[in-house]
Amino acid sequence: MSLSVTNLTVNYGDHTVLNELNIEDLQKGSFTALLGPNAAGKSTLFKSIAGLIKTKSGAVSLNGRDLKKCSKMERARDVIYLPQALYSTLALSVFESILVSLKQNSGWRVRPEDIKKVAEVLELLNIGHLAAKNIGELSGGQKQLVALARILVVKPKVILLDEPTSALDLHHQLSILTVIKKLTIEREFITVAALHDVNLAAKFCDQIMLLDKGSIQTQGDAHNVLAMPLLGKAYKVQTSLERSSSGQLYLDAKLLNDSAQAMA
Repeated sequence: MSLSVTNLTVNYGDHTVLNELNIEDLQKGSFTALLGPNAAGKSTLFKSIAGLIKTKSGAVSLNGRDLKKCSKMERARDVIYLPQALYSTLALSVFESILVSLKQNSGWRVRPEDIKKVAEVLELLNIGHLAAKNIGELSGGQKQLVALARILVVKPKVILLDEPTSALDLHHQLSILTVIKKLTIEREFITVAALHDVNLAAKFCDQIMLLDKGSIQTQGDAHNVLAMPLLGKAYKVQTSLERSSSGQLYLDAKLLNDSAQAMA
């Protein structure tokens, strides 16, 4: 199973956000980071792949099949987009919110096997103790885990995560991404996460894509992409690829002289 994007163009009025964008085959069991500066179009790309917004041209293919030819229900089941904003104000318990996610594409009659599926995903993520809590009562890290549970209970083929570690402390960042990486491999998802932290991408992701100026500027394994001057150019910084004492890749970055002076 693979996911690819060919010549994708998306306009907002007269403004072209994505321009003939291409993504080479992303394989099942792979975890890919989508990097790019603010307003590069990362959320727009995810919404386009998920079929949530209208595209001007191009194709999104899953295992060789153009997703435009799938029904809305089928596409929503196979490709799930998790936006950055979470549903913290919903008056639902954790259990109810996961159950709603499971039933929204399969009819609303709740069967015993549905209850079992929700219980299983709660246990999988070790959040069974939160089942009766209201979503609004949870911490940021707990909400992220519940959001993952809502995805996993549906068993999609493609998972698109928009800043899944935003507003989380370091412990929860590592915890969330460890879970995502593990389940991506075990369940053979195709997972793509938009990340701001380049070093988290280097630590957890199999490959990196760089989105800038409306297109994917480069796509490849973490070492190759992080070593490219193109990455620093996109973020308007000077970069240097280093290794920690344990051998882990990390990217050191500093402002360009003119940028530093502009902020002074």
